[in-house]
Amino acid sequence: MKVKLLHVLTVCLVTLTVLSPGLVVFSVVWGRHTELVKTQNLGCEYKKSSADDATLSPQAASTNSSSYQASIPDSDRNCVHQVLTTAEQYQLAAILQWFILLTPIFVGLGIIVYDRYLVYRAAVLQEKIEMLERLWQQSIEQ
Repeated sequence: MKVKLLHVLTVCLVTLTVLSPGLVVFSVVWGRHTELVKTQNLGCEYKKSSADDATLSPQAASTNSSSYQASIPDSDRNCVHQVLTTAEQYQLAAILQWFILLTPIFVGLGIIVYDRYLVYRAAVLQEKIEMLERLWQQSIEQ
């Protein structure tokens, strides 16, 4: 059992060693990507604030509110949809990162727990066999 545990730990260590450079590169690229998305969101917020400024001007106040509502919400919807899509992508990426990180850990723990369970079951079976042998020896002696 100790040899199996040693092999599992060795495989986990080698796997972590092999995957760690890829994880570092992924984290750097992901950091750059987040900066790009923040820049895009700032541009979207700038467009939204400039549209809000246009509504405060006297010319916009004199226009019909229905025409304003028909023209502006399209760009607002695009910005909101883009922000929601970005948030969903980040949530999905975070879930995927945790899944990739935790899957090998849970597989290793599952193997160790199952191995312990098999040892426990073998010990219980051995105890039952010994008890039955003692009962058999007592029945022979009588």
